[in-house]
Amino acid sequence: MAASRANDPYRRGPDRESDLPQGSAERAPAGAPAAPRRSSTGQADGDLNDLTRLSHALLGTVDEAEILGLAMAHVEVAGPYSAEAGFVETAGDLVPAPANGRIPAPALDRRVRELAGRDGTVAVPGRPWGRAFGLRGLQRLHGYLVVTSDSEPTEAERFLLDTLVRHTAAALSLAFAHRRQGAYATQLHQLREERVVLQRQLVSVVAEQRYQRAVHTLITDVAAAGGGEEAVTRALHELTGLPALVEDRFGRLRSWSGPDRPDPYPEPDPVRQDEMLHAVAREAGPVRVKDRLITLVRPHGEILGVLALIGAGGKADEYTVLALEQAAMSLAPELAHVRSLAEVELRLHRELADDLLAGTDTASAYARSEAIGHDLHRSHYIVVVRWSNRTPDDFFAETVGRAATALGMRALLTRRSDHVVLVADARPRARALYEALALETGTRSGAIGVSAPCDSPTDIPRRYQEAQRALEVRRHSREGCGTTFFDELGLYRILGPGNDYRQLEAFVHEWIGQLIDYDSRHHAAMVDTLTRYFDCGGNYDETAASLAIHRSTLRYRLQRIRDISGNDLANVEDRLNLQVATRVWKIVLGGSA
Repeated sequence: MAASRANDPYRRGPDRESDLPQGSAERAPAGAPAAPRRSSTGQADGDLNDLTRLSHALLGTVDEAEILGLAMAHVEVAGPYSAEAGFVETAGDLVPAPANGRIPAPALDRRVRELAGRDGTVAVPGRPWGRAFGLRGLQRLHGYLVVTSDSEPTEAERFLLDTLVRHTAAALSLAFAHRRQGAYATQLHQLREERVVLQRQLVSVVAEQRYQRAVHTLITDVAAAGGGEEAVTRALHELTGLPALVEDRFGRLRSWSGPDRPDPYPEPDPVRQDEMLHAVAREAGPVRVKDRLITLVRPHGEILGVLALIGAGGKADEYTVLALEQAAMSLAPELAHVRSLAEVELRLHRELADDLLAGTDTASAYARSEAIGHDLHRSHYIVVVRWSNRTPDDFFAETVGRAATALGMRALLTRRSDHVVLVADARPRARALYEALALETGTRSGAIGVSAPCDSPTDIPRRYQEAQRALEVRRHSREGCGTTFFDELGLYRILGPGNDYRQLEAFVHEWIGQLIDYDSRHHAAMVDTLTRYFDCGGNYDETAASLAIHRSTLRYRLQRIRDISGNDLANVEDRLNLQVATRVWKIVLGGSA
């Protein structure tokens, strides 16, 4: 066993550096016991690093049996555990996987099936502690992992084991989705091949050539007349008898010709839209998606829009496909021209926004903003947007600008290496911009910082710093996603630049660290009691009422706080430092209210 651990790539030996970068360990979820804080060379940090490497290996594997075997073989990275058995859900049944070459005992097999998807204890001879963990995904049970130990695990060991179970379940969910997606893709590809063969049998070469010349002539004449998108969709509708439409690459309607236009037009789903674009881009020609026949308008490989016929499911012969392709070719120069004008306008907006953030003279700023149609005389707010899984490139900047416009915010937009900046003429409504971007991107892993209002271009650089401060406070808070307004930060507005939390943590530890430790060991609420006491201005009756306890209980707790912390609440200096420490613990370091 010692030799196998020495060669195990998921064990962290004393002569091996951690594969994780500084500060990349996962944060424990709300309600989970905190992992013990020790030195960087301590066993706790080593176990977390080992568990992180194992989690990466699990999530990088697409075979479900291999994932479960990997978790069973390396369960010891979570503590003094042993994997007794594993089960993989296959075709509605739990199939046992051998542990250390042994098939699970019949009694253990029966016990796991009795649990019916729930976690529960198991009895294994010679092992005082045992538990079966259900490996659950979003909609189904993927299997079970049965773990035993020679002794009752500590809270830290339970935390590591729970983390391993969650990551194993996540890896199984990904593997299951990958397998199911492959089956769907294979079936769709077969249907498309059958369609092509059938169409080629029904279309004659002579009729195709004649129709091709007629379509080419009509579409070319329409494009030469400068009718734009409306003229192209109208001609396509007349040729095919089907409703024709043009959407931008985000799924928003630009033009519709023909009957049955939806009103209002459906709001696109960004994730499904991206999936559809990638699926169509992989094909050589138009593609059927539900009741639509779709082709992409992409001169020089860049997708500028979507051209589609509605209700073409049973009528899309080669004549219809040819008309759609010719229309897309004629529409490409028009959309490319529109895109070119938009890029020029965007560049002028960005140059002005960059100069305003860096600092520029007022007269020049007003003149340039007037030239591009933006009223800089109004009060403005600096809005900084950062999404953890989105690179702040032109595509993401367009997404932010589009969401802001939909909310009625007129703004100058630019981007930095890790965030997008809006110089907006209106204060964002609470969580409105965040919710709009979450919908656009398909993920909620973002943060927004908003400055106080500025009434002059010369104030913008300072307000930009305020927005960045608000963003950093939000990102380092317990709930790292959402919107934070600088003028709502309260005490934290004067607690430093917000980019070094070690000094704040040291201050909190100095003044209320003993209370935090006491609460953790005894499941008490001394820090919360002290915080409420200060929030209520030291009023005993209000504090007791807010905590739903008796006044005598509050007096006892405050005396215990004095005894544990060694600080005197009657001392002015101690009282101030304790109040600041509880505020920092609550606002910045994520303590519960």
